[in-house]
Amino acid sequence: MRSDENGASGHGTGDAGRVRDTAPIPLLPASADGAEEAQPRRRGLRRVLISLGVLALVLAVLVGGGMWFLADRWGGNIDRVSGVFADLEAEARPAPATPQQSAGEDPVTFLLVGSDTRSEGGQGADPGGRSDAIMLARLSADRQHAQLISIPRDSWVEIPGHGMNKINASYALGGPSLLVQTVEQLTQVRIDHYVAIDFEGLVQVTDDLGGVDVVVAETTRNGPYTFTAGVNHLNGDEARWYLAQRYGLTGGDFDRVKRQQQYLRAMFDKLFSAETFTSPPKLDAAMLAVTSAVSVDETLSNADLVSLAYSMRGVTPGDIEYFTAPVLGTGMEGPASVVYLDHVTAERMWEYLRSDSLAQNADEFADEALPDVPR
Repeated sequence: MRSDENGASGHGTGDAGRVRDTAPIPLLPASADGAEEAQPRRRGLRRVLISLGVLALVLAVLVGGGMWFLADRWGGNIDRVSGVFADLEAEARPAPATPQQSAGEDPVTFLLVGSDTRSEGGQGADPGGRSDAIMLARLSADRQHAQLISIPRDSWVEIPGHGMNKINASYALGGPSLLVQTVEQLTQVRIDHYVAIDFEGLVQVTDDLGGVDVVVAETTRNGPYTFTAGVNHLNGDEARWYLAQRYGLTGGDFDRVKRQQQYLRAMFDKLFSAETFTSPPKLDAAMLAVTSAVSVDETLSNADLVSLAYSMRGVTPGDIEYFTAPVLGTGMEGPASVVYLDHVTAERMWEYLRSDSLAQNADEFADEALPDVPR
């Protein structure tokens, strides 16, 4: 994949990982019949596997550790980004989400920023560039649901202190802090944590998992590969070209966003599979690849990640819903091609996030949901 953004590479060490300074710029009752009793036992085993899988899922989605004894190996492999929230004025920020129904936990909202490449920048540096993918990830207060909402990178929005511009320009102009400000101003949804994902690094996970399956609606070609209509088993290099394609797709960059979400969904499904969990070396390699491809803000410690992972133990991949922010269409602003958001429909989506009720109202956004078979 190609992008204007460059990330930083390397593995963190210790409980907090390596801290990077930001720089301005990118889851029947038992019967007396013996045959029927075997079914609950099988379901019990499946629940155990799912519980274990939840830990890995949360690690992959939100970049956390799954168990205490793996905190240093997996969580400590994650870079930290410093100063993301330090300069944000508390009184100017949106209020925390207020669930319509009381729950034992608070909702947690992540801003996920994806890039396609990582350059070898100096230690502690976050080189300049523009974010390729911008996503809001919400963990519901009841810890039974999660949503991931992509905001098109060319969305025409107001950037605090800089006027109207593409939303990914906020990263280039002021790094993660300004991007957080911009997204909070746009949505009035408070961002709790920041996560940077290197999509180029994540494709290594594809190979470590033995490949992932995606379903393609129409036969397309990109680079040396043809992706035929139907199921395609992708290795890492094929995934790289699949995720990079936008030309030849009817929806262009919109379809590319759907492919990014589809790939994440396929990866989570594979991480949850018995094939992965019965092979500790494969699981460990995949987790190390995932954690080496992400960075989180410095306020999120390994202990926080372990606690968060445990709280999400009831969530499975089927409980995660994927959306794209509502759009009206595209147009030109000067020489730039931009995306115009549908602020009326989007405001309903943001309001459901603010009340932590998007899962209960997801049917209203069928047009914005990730289809089973994207192009």
